Amino acid sequence: MVIESSEKFGISQLHQLRGRVGRGSEKSYCVLITGSKLSNEARERIKIMCATNDGFAIAEKDLELRGPGDIEGTRQSGALNFKLASLINDKAMLEVAKEQAEMLVTSDENLSLPQHERLRHYLMSQKGKTGWSKIS
Repeated sequence: MVIESSEKFGISQLHQLRGRVGRGSEKSYCVLITGSKLSNEARERIKIMCATNDGFAIAEKDLELRGPGDIEGTRQSGALNFKLASLINDKAMLEVAKEQAEMLVTSDENLSLPQHERLRHYLMSQKGKTGWSKIS
């Protein structure tokens, strides 16, 4: 597969296109052709595509380059208005926080235990500002 002007594509698009070749037993290639003038971001996109086939590594680089966007809104890229943490720099801390939140919800789904009363009241006070839903 030959992709011309590959600097004009996003990392996800390039990864999806590359995934269309090499599915069988025959050896395959994906050639990325770029223009002569590349932005730093385009250069980084091409570099990660040449360095790995790992979709998770590619997604992390995409997150780093484009930003996470707005979790509660419609922006799909750009800086996130986090007040305490950075999705990129604080990844390990955020994973621990996620695990703790999952344990809390598993042990007290409705936050009805006395030690969770303040958290329940805070979340209820935010209900009008944020869409809340229960999944399964």
